[in-house]
Amino acid sequence: MEGTTEDRYKKVLIDSQVTEDDAVVANEVKSIIEKHFDENNNVEVYKKCFNSIDLTSLNSTDTEQSIAAMVEKVNKFEEEYPQLPNVAAICTYPNFAMTVNGTLEVSGVDVAVVAGSFPSSQTFVEVKTAETALAVADGANEVDIVLNLGLFYSGNYEELADEISEVKHAARGARLKVILETGALKTAADIKKASILAMYSGADFIKTSTGKVYPGASLEAAYVMCKCIKEYYGQTGTMIGFKVSGGVSSTDDAVKYYTIVKEVLGDEWLCNDYFRIGTSRAANYILSSIIGKEVKFF
Repeated sequence: MEGTTEDRYKKVLIDSQVTEDDAVVANEVKSIIEKHFDENNNVEVYKKCFNSIDLTSLNSTDTEQSIAAMVEKVNKFEEEYPQLPNVAAICTYPNFAMTVNGTLEVSGVDVAVVAGSFPSSQTFVEVKTAETALAVADGANEVDIVLNLGLFYSGNYEELADEISEVKHAARGARLKVILETGALKTAADIKKASILAMYSGADFIKTSTGKVYPGASLEAAYVMCKCIKEYYGQTGTMIGFKVSGGVSSTDDAVKYYTIVKEVLGDEWLCNDYFRIGTSRAANYILSSIIGKEVKFF
């Protein structure tokens, strides 16, 4: 493509056909949930949602002992519930990657970390890449970073994209999830721009929120992000994953996001290779819905 790198990103943004109209998005989401929520509100979907969970602990008070205890629960889950799929990943701060990796005994559960000066993304790119590389060296195979909103709002798309690309390189083979912080972006127009920039910069997943400073996920944000993923797939043939995080605190919440993904992206995305739910609270609620009685396992 001719012109500067920044011109290329601006052209991609201009050419996108994903709606920027917040009222249209709200009406589409309302229609999807009204028509399809009930058909997805069943045990088989609960199991898929549970198997898509990134079981998360991101507290200032986390210790090696508390993180190891969380991992041990994941280890014991297969003994307690051998008929059910386990969670998809365990997500912690990067300094606990070695603890998770060393304690985890079951297969099929990934080691995820937040990195890149989470949750603000406000530091030197060298710090972001170093933190990412150290976490991967300690056993992380998934890395969640926050899109640099300062660069986004400055319109400095080239530097923003370069930053993501550098972190992607530092992550080596680890899957990179880019958090858009949709509660700060607010509008469909800005969520669309951030989604496109993240995907064209090397994101393997785009994720709604940190759940730390700004409002968490919304169905409207999820809809716009999934529409962008669908458009990107049509243009490139590459499937990008979607992760919802921040405020998913019930089985109904999980099923609603599942429904958006299913109706916008299709059944191919309804596995934990392409759909994740970042939560600590909802795991017990979804498990309880599967079992049919209150369970406090995690």
